[in-house]
Amino acid sequence: MNDQLSAHHSLILQDRATLELSGVTDVDSFDENEISLYTTLGEMVVRGKALHVNTMNVDTGDMQIDGDIRSIVYGDKDRKKKPGLWGKLTR
Repeated sequence: MNDQLSAHHSLILQDRATLELSGVTDVDSFDENEISLYTTLGEMVVRGKALHVNTMNVDTGDMQIDGDIRSIVYGDKDRKKKPGLWGKLTR
């Protein structure tokens, strides 16, 4: 994968019910109310109700989330993967 493709990140939100993402590098946690993930441009948290990860392709970084999407929040731009044990302790 070249550097330009790996830095690509986009999202499309349709009717606040379907979220299509590209550039997803890792999923930290998920439940029906919150999905915490990492993109090539940093942390992201999707909040809502009845959230469901419909598709996830780890090779391309594409992901689709369905449900009642209430918010999309970007976190630390420099954090593109889960922190290790030491990172969690000092966070």
